[in-house]
Amino acid sequence: MGWLSQAGVVTLLYLRTIPQRAGSSLAAAFGVAGVVGVMVAVLSIAEGFRATMVETGSAGNAMVLRTGADSEMSSSLGLEATRIIMDTPGLARAADGPIASAEMFVIVDLPLRSTGTEANVPLRGVQPTAFDVRGEVEIVEGRRFEPGRNELIAGIGAKREFAGVELGNRLRWDDVDWEIVGIFRAGGGLSESELWCDVKVLQPAYRRGTLFQAVYAQLESPDRFDAYRDALMTDPRLRVKVIRENEYYASQSQLLHAIIMGLGSLVAALMGIGAVFGAVNTMYSAVAARTREIATLRALGFGGAPVVISVLIESLALALGGGLIGGIAAYVAFNGYQVSTLNFQSFSQVAFAFRVTPGLMITGVVVSLFLGLLGGIFPAVRAARIPVATALRQL
Repeated sequence: MGWLSQAGVVTLLYLRTIPQRAGSSLAAAFGVAGVVGVMVAVLSIAEGFRATMVETGSAGNAMVLRTGADSEMSSSLGLEATRIIMDTPGLARAADGPIASAEMFVIVDLPLRSTGTEANVPLRGVQPTAFDVRGEVEIVEGRRFEPGRNELIAGIGAKREFAGVELGNRLRWDDVDWEIVGIFRAGGGLSESELWCDVKVLQPAYRRGTLFQAVYAQLESPDRFDAYRDALMTDPRLRVKVIRENEYYASQSQLLHAIIMGLGSLVAALMGIGAVFGAVNTMYSAVAARTREIATLRALGFGGAPVVISVLIESLALALGGGLIGGIAAYVAFNGYQVSTLNFQSFSQVAFAFRVTPGLMITGVVVSLFLGLLGGIFPAVRAARIPVATALRQL
């Protein structure tokens, strides 16, 4: 018999005996399933958060901050600076002027619906043109706020996560009352976690005078970004930096994404050690139970390599089954699960959904196969090295 034929025969023989060792085989498979399930579930948090941030903004929009600022919270722009920014050529224009919005960003406190604990909620003051800059914003309940009035509109993520965010409710911060007059969606992006109001009402409420923190502007086309950025950064009247809107929000997700990915990988590694020991124990027991069969096959002329391959394939098969179970369980239990968390770079809550992506599922399968390989390699080598004469004396 050829080498491959021998490996096929031995592998088929061993796979057929798995039901006879159902207890230990299931223990090994579910050990791997636990590792993959937990890993995919944890990493789906990072994927969901990253997706929410990346999906916010457009490559066709420019964001202008003060030089040296790494976020809106640390930026400050005067009224005259915002006028120069908006008048610079390169921006899309409507009948009433450039499609740009000078905005202010503050943090307010609201209790989480899930725990009742206070959370940092972003309150954004915008100009009416903000709805043109961010074309994805759509009112789904109520109406837009009226300029000059203490009115708010809330993203659907904020409504879902924070107590008191309901159409018609009144909220109070720093002795100023606000009425929620509308609920909006924004294509699943970060804006859905925010509250919006008229910037000219927000400025005096927080004693900011005529200061803004950022300008969001729609470009004539994405290709005009470099020219617009260069025009602003070389203007001696300004000290600003210019970045594409989508790139800014993507950068704001990096810290938390890295933390979650690191923790998820660490947890998976620690659990994986236990799963490998379980798989090793299972495969050693399987080899011990088959000592006579292995010896008989070796006496009939079967080589050691087919025995090694057969044990490895059995270990990989059990691990693959466990990996699929863990991945599917994580998808069913967590994909789309809605939560909110603190973004350490903006110090505000971000509402998002867990996202179990095909990439995460593939990663889970690869990890399960790696665990199966580690769990099967040593028992496989031991099986191939069993002395034929010694094993046959056990018959």
